[in-house]
Amino acid sequence: MKLKIFHETSYSYDTPVRALVQSLRLTPSVFEGQRVSEWQISVSGGQRGAAFRDGAGDWIEGWTVRGPVEAVSVTIEGVIETRDTAGVLRGHRETVSPLVYLRPTPATKSDGAIAELAAAIEGADPLDLAHKLAAAVHEAIDYLPGATEASTSAAHALELGQGVCQDHAHVMIACARERGLPARYVSGYLHSSVDGKLQDAAHAWAEIHVGPLGWVGFDAANACCPDDRYVRLGSGYDAQDAAPVRGMAFGMGTEVLDVRVHVEEVQQ
Repeated sequence: MKLKIFHETSYSYDTPVRALVQSLRLTPSVFEGQRVSEWQISVSGGQRGAAFRDGAGDWIEGWTVRGPVEAVSVTIEGVIETRDTAGVLRGHRETVSPLVYLRPTPATKSDGAIAELAAAIEGADPLDLAHKLAAAVHEAIDYLPGATEASTSAAHALELGQGVCQDHAHVMIACARERGLPARYVSGYLHSSVDGKLQDAAHAWAEIHVGPLGWVGFDAANACCPDDRYVRLGSGYDAQDAAPVRGMAFGMGTEVLDVRVHVEEVQQ
């Protein structure tokens, strides 16, 4: 599938700030499931700094915007070709051991309910177990935008029984780690339709390390493994660690955030 992506993140401040420093994880991952044809990242008024590929294989760019700054936009425009690899992250080069992803974070910390949910699942092997955990998380949490916040933990989301893709991913990660499977959070895009209407959005899912097969993606929110509708950007221990845009504003202004994403399928 050939996808054209537009993603704009805009920040505005009621009082101009002195400067902004940002770390962007907005370049698609390099693996067999996707190939970039065109990709451009721009930051209004920004100066590009150091860029590097981290141990998890993600491309990170640093940007600085000198003030006074009243508004700034981070814009991504690109074209990428994707293909279905049944969720397997084949051909992705990284140096970090999968075992580091057994470490919990405040967002993915297990509790009694998560431990109970994970323990109730039986799998013939790690891959089968991961599939069944994803199905169990899908059943346990109804998709409902607005029910949770960015700071909602996996334990709280499971208690509510409602949430969005971030919550499904966090609970999936917590359950997998509870069963001894390394798990991490993945950020990216999804091109899909619901009730005949396009639903283009930034998206998130989990990856579970299942032995010789390596990392395999599981989107518990949609009860499937990532296919050619998905574009993978990067990964981390949880949503905050894998955030496509991270940064700091120097000043006292109140920040207002606006995000627009459009993913369009184009002719090959």
